[in-house]
Amino acid sequence: MNIRKIQIQIEEYDDAGSLGKADLSLLTHAQKALSGSYAPYSEFHVGAAVLLENGKIIQGSNQENAAYPSGLCAERVAIFHAQSIYPDVKVKAIAITAAAEHFITKSPVTPCGACRQVIAETENRQNGKIRIIMK
Repeated sequence: MNIRKIQIQIEEYDDAGSLGKADLSLLTHAQKALSGSYAPYSEFHVGAAVLLENGKIIQGSNQENAAYPSGLCAERVAIFHAQSIYPDVKVKAIAITAAAEHFITKSPVTPCGACRQVIAETENRQNGKIRIIMK
């Protein structure tokens, strides 16, 4: 039997203005991606933006479908889109934000289990970590 130690380190900021310039830019792109969200069922809109090693930023938003769970989360839309256009370019970071129509999101929005798996597999595939910025 082997024992693996898995650790997560989180940096918490009081407001987005405390972020570095590159992280704030990525978060701004994620917020802009919200406008492309299609969420008529949950009314929970999510935007994501991926920063690639070549400096390109790819946006994605959640896309729901009446045939649940056929829709896709914003994180997977952004990562899959980035990998389809730039298959050999590493993903350095992803920013995630959300807006709900009937309530205020007070906590950072975290990736779901499926998105965490895609992020983990992308890290393995590219042999490099991905920073996650959540708002």
